[in-house]
Amino acid sequence: MRRKVVAGNWKMNHTSATGADFAAGIAPKFQTSAEVVFCVPYTNLWCVKEAVKDYPIGIGAQNLHYEDSGAFTGEVSADMLLKMEAKYVIVGHSERRAYYNETDETVNKKLKKAVSKGLTPIVCVGEQLTQREQGITEDLLRMQVRIAYMDVDAETALATIIAYEPVWAIGTGKTATPDQAQQACACVREVFGVLYGTDAASKIRILYGGSVTGANAKDLFDMPDIDGGLVGGASLKTEFVDIVNAVK
Repeated sequence: MRRKVVAGNWKMNHTSATGADFAAGIAPKFQTSAEVVFCVPYTNLWCVKEAVKDYPIGIGAQNLHYEDSGAFTGEVSADMLLKMEAKYVIVGHSERRAYYNETDETVNKKLKKAVSKGLTPIVCVGEQLTQREQGITEDLLRMQVRIAYMDVDAETALATIIAYEPVWAIGTGKTATPDQAQQACACVREVFGVLYGTDAASKIRILYGGSVTGANAKDLFDMPDIDGGLVGGASLKTEFVDIVNAVK
């Protein structure tokens, strides 16, 4: 049985003080068997970790560099994240791809670096609206997964989490229907199985992200190939409690 994961991506929101207060306020309200993760801005990692230290909540970052150190102004390394006691890191989010030239190849490098350092990467894949309208969603997902996991062995691959995020549903209020989300996540699981075998495919956890709400979370999470969610805007509200508690 794959344990469900619900990760909140705070994006560029909250100061260290407001983030710690928010996290401390909702942490006692989770009543779920799911693995709960807060992916927060770098400046919030330590204070949010301290705010929820009495609860089984994981702390993650939203990005990392694939080199250990060097002349990479504004970047953060895996070792820096580990010193802040982060356990997870988002890799290849669509906003990183759109605004900061993230590519499938850099996602591959970051995935490898994260796992080699003991971080769990949440590897994002997903299509633009025009790509869905052109009927190439599954072709695109197969390509993104294959390149992200290029030259990655099965043990390393199973130390990751995959998040399917239709780009057209992120922050728009539009949500893929449970059937659409299930079809895409099943496609991701299928290509993972081609790469690593059916047993590995049965173990990899695949999340859905894209305007997940308290109202639609249960229907999404009940789908056979959806193992939880990567939640954006709603993770900044008390509604996140309802989303997490949709996993019983």
